[in-house]
Amino acid sequence: MSEVVSTPAAAPSPKPRFKRVMGLFDVTLFTVCAILVIDTLAASAAIGASALSWWVITFVLFFIPYGLITAELGSAYPGEGGIQHWIRRAFGDRWAARTTWYYWVNVALWMPSGYILLAGLIAQIAGVEMSLWSKIAIGVGATWLTVLIGVTSLSTAKWVPNVGAVIKAAIMLLIGGAGVYVLIARGPANDLSWPKLIPQWGAGLAFLPVIVYNFMGFELVSGAGEEMRNPGRDVPIAVITAGLLISGFYLLATFGILVALPVKDIGLIEGLLDTLRSLLAGAPGLNLIITVIGVGAVFTILANLVTWSMGANRAAQAAAADGELPAVFGLLHKSNQTPIGAYILTGIVSTLVIVAYGLFARSAEDLFWSLFAFSSVIFLLPYLVLFPAFLRLRGRDAATPRPYRVPGGAVGAGIMAVVCTLFILQAILFFLWVPGVAVDWSKTGPILAGVALTLTLGEIVIGVMKANRSGAPSSAPH
Repeated sequence: MSEVVSTPAAAPSPKPRFKRVMGLFDVTLFTVCAILVIDTLAASAAIGASALSWWVITFVLFFIPYGLITAELGSAYPGEGGIQHWIRRAFGDRWAARTTWYYWVNVALWMPSGYILLAGLIAQIAGVEMSLWSKIAIGVGATWLTVLIGVTSLSTAKWVPNVGAVIKAAIMLLIGGAGVYVLIARGPANDLSWPKLIPQWGAGLAFLPVIVYNFMGFELVSGAGEEMRNPGRDVPIAVITAGLLISGFYLLATFGILVALPVKDIGLIEGLLDTLRSLLAGAPGLNLIITVIGVGAVFTILANLVTWSMGANRAAQAAAADGELPAVFGLLHKSNQTPIGAYILTGIVSTLVIVAYGLFARSAEDLFWSLFAFSSVIFLLPYLVLFPAFLRLRGRDAATPRPYRVPGGAVGAGIMAVVCTLFILQAILFFLWVPGVAVDWSKTGPILAGVALTLTLGEIVIGVMKANRSGAPSSAPH
């Protein structure tokens, strides 16, 4: 077998035996729920009519290659931990620890922005004015509900993403279908002519990285690789099926928003329900319909964060079991075999972040975007390692059976990995800088400071763990 990189490590903890409870249906819906997000649809539509073209371009040049790469990795290396497991095999313990730290801490940092949006939807549904700190209180409560769901058994908790995926698909189909009807009946709120569909360089590109962000998550389900019944078969099928469904839903929903609302009126938080009110204007029982859909949308935000926390916390638990992260991340619930230590840490960090940022934010929308951009930069960093890891494993571990293989041979694989990496780099850049506009340091400064602090803290944690492992017997990657 080809050489596999390893660094000295302490004797690993005994690997738990997980129950295999995830079938093809579960893996597919989990992937749909992880990637298909309603909470940032308005941000992508805020680009304008050219958002539709950017969805297609990103789908062809990024989403398809990214999906194929993760399908190969997930079927060839189905161990618990997913991305942590792959990068450890490719580049060793330190890079596995580093990328797992980014992957895990992103969820804890992203959760506040998701739940600020959730609180805003609740206020909009109830028709009440809610203070920023009332929304923060709801966000903290939702954070700990996510922790509670996450530490239950996977056979039970998996139904949250399963149901969430179905509700997301239904809402997006409704927005898209209503958009087609309104287009025919009264015309669009924005100019959707061909010249407007052509991608343009300008301030609207501030939201372009949201499209890349909305396509991320194919690798997440592989975090539960040892809890799948047949990962070698199911992961590639789920990736391809989910990818086609997700792309169609995103295009439909973005189209519906652009038909319903002028770009200048699309709000990052209120955009979804405002869109539905415009599209369904005149329908009998409109208020009841909006309330039901709104409740469904609230559940999908919860489901999305439950799904991501499932994958990220399992990656952190696997890293702790390999001695790469502190042992507290590796604590498992005695009966459910779920990463209770990582979940509790997620809840603590998320709570502290949402309160800290709440002290500086001027509004809920301002708080949402600041938290979202900050967490998204952290979120994208592991992918700068994932795609090179794919190429390294292709070259140095060719003997491992691959039930699915990216087409095009070495050249095709190389081109796909490079293009995917470039997409990630541009998304990071555009989260920090709006093309054609001077840098707004009042917004970019705190984001960069938060990123620097997070990376520094991660390096300290990783350095301490490396020092603790030095001199101990080395272990081969599992």
